[in-house]
Parts: sequence; C-alpha cells; structure tokens
Amino acid sequence: MTPTIRTVLGDLDPAELGATDSHDHLFIRSPLLPGEELDDPAAAEGVLRAFAAAGGRSFVQWTPYGMGRGADSLAKLSRATGVHVVVATGLHQAAHYDPDTLPAVYDGLAERFTAELTTGLTAEPATELPGPPVAAEAPEAPASPEAVRAGLIKIACDPGATTAHTRRVMAAAADAHHATGAPIAVHLEPRADPHLVLNRLHVRHGVPPHRIILGHLTRLPDVRVHRELAAEGVYFALDSPSRAGYPADHQAFDVIADLVEAGHASRLLLGADTTTRTARRADGPTALLNDLAPRLARTFGPELPGLLLTANPAAAFATEWRTP
Repeated sequence: MTPTIRTVLGDLDPAELGATDSHDHLFIRSPLLPGEELDDPAAAEGVLRAFAAAGGRSFVQWTPYGMGRGADSLAKLSRATGVHVVVATGLHQAAHYDPDTLPAVYDGLAERFTAELTTGLTAEPATELPGPPVAAEAPEAPASPEAVRAGLIKIACDPGATTAHTRRVMAAAADAHHATGAPIAVHLEPRADPHLVLNRLHVRHGVPPHRIILGHLTRLPDVRVHRELAAEGVYFALDSPSRAGYPADHQAFDVIADLVEAGHASRLLLGADTTTRTARRADGPTALLNDLAPRLARTFGPELPGLLLTANPAAAFATEWRTP
C-alpha cells in the first residue's frame, strides 16, 4: 500500500505536499479563550491566500473535536485557495470542554476518532454533544464522493499529574492509530515530562515513535531531553512564532541548531500555532516562509528549510491508511 496524506479533499501523494505549516489553526474556540475565537471563514480564507502567495502549499490544523474545527468550511476553503488542508480528530484537555457533555463524548471515543479518520468528521453542534459520524459540508464541485476526513489525531498532556481524562484520551488515540495508521500529535505543557507521554503512547499502547509528533518543544528548555526523544524517533513541531508568551524565535533557533548538530534535523517540523484573534495579527503562517525560512537558510544552509518545511512533513503525516 502506498503512503498518502489525508486532506479534506481526499488522499494526497506526499510528493505533492509542498511547503507546510505543520501545526496551526484556521478555526478554534475554547472557554479558556473568551472573545478570541477563530470562527470567521472569510478570515481563514485570507490566511490561506496569504500563505499560498508566500509559497505555502499545505496547512495542518490541529484543532480537535469539540473546539470549532470549521468542518463545514474546510473543503471549500481548500478548493478556493489551492492550499491542501489536513484536519484533526482527537480531544484536548478537559478544561477546554463543557464538563456536562464529556461523559457522553467518552462513550465510544476510540470508535469516534476512527470514524472521523475513515468515514467523515462528526458534526459539532453548539451544545458540543456528540453525534453520529457525518460528512462535512461538501464543496460545490467535490474532487471525490468521499466525506471530509481527518488526517491526524490531536491529544494533549496535562500541566501537572496525568488526569483520568488524558489517560482515557491517550488510550483511545492509540486504538484509533492501530485501526487506521494515523499519526498522533501531542500538545505539551511547560511542566510536562515528554518521556511519560512517550512511555504511555509507545510502551503501554504500542504506538511507534515515528507516528508521534510532539508540539511546543520550545516550552521545554532541556536540550538533553530533546536529543533523547529525537533518538527515539519522534517528530517535533517547533511552533512558537505567533504565540504570545512562547519562547522567542531565537530560542527556537537554539533548539534547531542543537538538534541539527546532533544529527536529528530529520525529526523537525515547523508551524505557527495561531490559536487566537490576537495571535493572528502576527501573520505566523506567512512568517514561516518569509522570515523563518530565509533565516534558517542563512544560518544552517539552503537545504534545511526544504527539509523542515517540505520533506519532514511529507514523512510525518503520510500513512499507509488502514480501514477497520
């Protein structure tokens, strides 16, 4: 079976992925970020058009189930702008959801993730109550009769001790990975122990390290930990440019430099991780190509931007998709 990348318009040859924002958001909402919702399709289209004008070809949205993924707009936006869009299933930390709805969401969680990866995104009504897997709104001239499907699973660790919610979500994500082959992307917190994340997903649940993408590596200052994890074969999403409170870009450069020097450049991905209206003003996706890529080329040589923006994402998100 040939590996492909699952986009909102169907499965894509990894060779066609092109320059990629490997961790970002066109749509997202959370009770933790009142008034900062990304919920405007016209604004999302503007982001994709600017990204395409800068040379961007693919955009990976990590917004999971229940956080306003814009499921009914993504295929239309992809077709209108020519940018490949990959969307996530999964769940974030419990704090991002109405606690009254979570018990119903937990019921059949692995099956929900699997259905979103293979059948179609689940409708997300305003009450956030779960429903049966359904196709998102189809583009006017669909490329195929398939529903809009997720191409990765997004989960999160906790800022402190691992909660029952996170243990449940990680187990469901691993089950969905084994059923489909989908990669699992993990939101890391500043005080997280990524070794525990890897131990739970890989040792306990059998997910291969190269199917795991750890986000927010720049939140963790210990370069020894970076090197140890890279040696295990996980991917890292260096995704700080548009987020207030994240380490400055020069610190991301320090992380990149150390991992390149240690021979781990093939494990690195780049993303802007725009999660608020305020952060969107920083033009993070476009800055990846107009600012960050040239700086990488000047500092590390002309081949590195292509590796981090094109070749590595093509490997990280490509899957020999299985149908359960």
